[in-house]
Amino acid sequence: MLDTNVLVSGLAYPGSVPGRIVAAWRQGALDVVLSRAILDELSRVPPRLNHRLHWQESDFADLIDLLALMADLVDPIAIDGPAPNDATDIPILGTLLAAQADYLITGDADLLALGESYPILAPAGFWRRHGG
Repeated sequence: MLDTNVLVSGLAYPGSVPGRIVAAWRQGALDVVLSRAILDELSRVPPRLNHRLHWQESDFADLIDLLALMADLVDPIAIDGPAPNDATDIPILGTLLAAQADYLITGDADLLALGESYPILAPAGFWRRHGG
């Protein structure tokens, strides 16, 4: 499962570790699970990166539609365990639990702090284990 920050970084910086993870997914090497909550969050973020991407508004909508088709979509479930400090991260963790994914790959420090309770890795840690 990819968090919004990994998706955004991967799109904006294709040569970065998140970029390599997103590329691996696009090439079929990874299965990715997302939720509507993640896609909704993502729809608010890329326009702020338009200075780098130079996309039209319709390109962002097309991206969200494409990601919804490429990923397995699940509905977040309630968290029965340690919760993140940031309430906006609760649907992200709920998506991980609903998906029963191998990992949540994120750069979010609040979520990474829960790595002893849940399978959460930073992009570099995931890439060291599985990518490079």
